[in-house]
Amino acid sequence: MRMRWFLPALLVAALVLAATGLADPGHGKGAGHHGKFGPYNVVTDDHGTCGNTWAVDTEKRSFKVRRNRDGSYTLTRYDRGTFVTTAGQSPGACATKGKHGHTVLGGVRGKFSGYLRGRIKGGTFDPSATCTASDCGFTDVWIAAFFGPTATYSCFENSKACQFAFQYHARHQGLKFRNWYDIGKGAGTMLHERFRGDIANA
Repeated sequence: MRMRWFLPALLVAALVLAATGLADPGHGKGAGHHGKFGPYNVVTDDHGTCGNTWAVDTEKRSFKVRRNRDGSYTLTRYDRGTFVTTAGQSPGACATKGKHGHTVLGGVRGKFSGYLRGRIKGGTFDPSATCTASDCGFTDVWIAAFFGPTATYSCFENSKACQFAFQYHARHQGLKFRNWYDIGKGAGTMLHERFRGDIANA
């Protein structure tokens, strides 16, 4: 899912998010300074190590909020769903370390799950907020709805205060590599990302 979350508008890989589908509007289920929200239905492109769109994800996404002692909030996004590959470079094709493939056929199906965790500063948390648009499952839209337009998220900035882990699995289908892992800390210029394996036919 390469770092698709770390630009405010696109959520560029890892997940970095360029939306290709839809998300259900949702309501908050939190209370006070904590809460769980969702799940929201999301369809989005998935980007690999070469910056390419290697799959389309269909997923359930939820958010968890926790207030910190310094007044900031920790926001954790949980993703779980399925993917269908787009023919071309595999997600791990441009990785510089470890064993990986180079290409993947279109139509390969699999499952994935993972999380993105960062810190929100500014704004005012409203656990009873709702999203009026149809894209509440997208992180930037959700933050603007529940914290207001002045809130900032560390995973969209140059920051060490961000961590993520995503894993992808596909069975058989003529694959040479069936498991891909995208794990890291930080965002922007402070990003440290590690890849392992691949989803690849060759």
